[in-house]
Amino acid sequence: MHFARVVGTVVCSTRVPAWTGQRTLLLQPTDPEGNAQGRWVVAVDLVSAAQGQRVFYVRGREAANALADPDNPADAAIVGIVDEVRARAWTAPRKS
Repeated sequence: MHFARVVGTVVCSTRVPAWTGQRTLLLQPTDPEGNAQGRWVVAVDLVSAAQGQRVFYVRGREAANALADPDNPADAAIVGIVDEVRARAWTAPRKS
């Protein structure tokens, strides 16, 4: 899964039948802290995300499988809205 921020909407006059009723949104990929990284991505919105919200999305076959019809051409799909990211440094257990 990848983090991103919704930066816009992609309007299509015609789309594949498997995407009927689904919005397509423009995403700016980010790191876990919310800093922009990389190029924009167009993704099918499965969670009703809004402009400016942080989301996480999947790419490739996982994106297509997230829709009801798994034989669709989706390359990216928004599968969650990020409320908060908590990170804690991992330390190895001490040996006795």
